[in-house]
Amino acid sequence: MASGGGGTESGEPEFQIAPMVDVLLVLLIFFMCITTAEILKVDSSITLPVSASAKPHDPKMTKKEIAINVRWDAKASKATLLVEDKEFKVPAEMVSYLISRREAMAGTNLRALIRGDRLLPAAEIQKAMDIIGLAGYSDIAFSAASKEKAQ
Repeated sequence: MASGGGGTESGEPEFQIAPMVDVLLVLLIFFMCITTAEILKVDSSITLPVSASAKPHDPKMTKKEIAINVRWDAKASKATLLVEDKEFKVPAEMVSYLISRREAMAGTNLRALIRGDRLLPAAEIQKAMDIIGLAGYSDIAFSAASKEKAQ
């Protein structure tokens, strides 16, 4: 007697593992790509200042933010500005880059997120804010940690 679809003679369906593995691999690749894009925005050499009132980052804002990492080299007493893994030695170059990013995201209120090192002097933060303002950004946020990072 012929039985409908499946596997064993008892008529119970057989579990197919190959399609499940295919779906899981596609999901794994998708999440790896998403995570890689988010990690590129974060400079791990920067130790953020700690603030007890720091709020968790809103994941909805990630697509509407451009991260400006400001590193501080205490030995050289010099700040380094990085945007999307690009280092800018001349502030004017960073202004034109920020303008082009803002124009590429036209229609979106793009936020500039400053990630400054905890040892960074306030004057360097002010310089970064001036550059961001020259590029036409009106929404500026600062990144801080809610607790001390374990060493």
